[in-house]
Amino acid sequence: MRFAVWVPLFDELADPLTVARLAAAAEDAGWDGMFVWDQLWWRAPVTAVADPWIVLAAVAAVAASTERLRIGPMVTPVARRRPVKLSREATTLDRLSGGRLKLGVGLGSDRFAGEFSRSGEEADDRVRAGQLDESLEILKAGWTGEPVCHHGKHYTVDSVRFLPRPVAGRTPIWVAGFPGNPRPLRRGVRHDGFFPVNLTSPNQLADVVASVQSLRGSLTGYDITVAVSSSTDVRPYATAGATWCLTDFDPATLRPADVRAVIDAGPAR
Repeated sequence: MRFAVWVPLFDELADPLTVARLAAAAEDAGWDGMFVWDQLWWRAPVTAVADPWIVLAAVAAVAASTERLRIGPMVTPVARRRPVKLSREATTLDRLSGGRLKLGVGLGSDRFAGEFSRSGEEADDRVRAGQLDESLEILKAGWTGEPVCHHGKHYTVDSVRFLPRPVAGRTPIWVAGFPGNPRPLRRGVRHDGFFPVNLTSPNQLADVVASVQSLRGSLTGYDITVAVSSSTDVRPYATAGATWCLTDFDPATLRPADVRAVIDAGPAR
């Protein structure tokens, strides 16, 4: 199992340099990754919010002398972003980091902060699911370096090449979804990993892993990601099949000093 710090970019952590310094400390302390939330705003008491892509660029630049720390948004609501713009952003960040980007994707949700309805974005989950699937098709086609011709229900790309390519030729895609919802799971098995959010137990994760294996036939090279608090015993999750463990933080009480303390303590290997 690999271990990462997963932080909301809220309030004091809305400062890109603060997060970049924490990422450098995480690298030194033996963590495998630093992942960040992708939100436009959040509920009270949160007031300040940073853009994840700019912050991750700062993280990649500060950590450019390292080779191990993986970075990425966990997760980006793809329907909020034009796929051609997301393609450029993801590849640029991947190359800036030396090929260390993992792209977490999902539908997002309007229920937490009204991000879609309050900004005039599509709030229907079914419509956003179609946008997500089309966007992922465009991203993966663009990473081949060949001209992309896509004429779908939501997006059009008319014979465009997206160069340069990611460092490894493509960027791993982790799909997020709630356990028990079959549609995100079916989407996830078509890509490189699945992130079941809001898990309640290792037994629930074991059910997810069994479903992924039945759909894929093999888990070789496939990531199963879990998010837990710093006080959680991660061994049952590893036994259940998790390959990545993200240490989560409560956004309502988030403080850089608390994140730094967890980082300095090192991952619970």
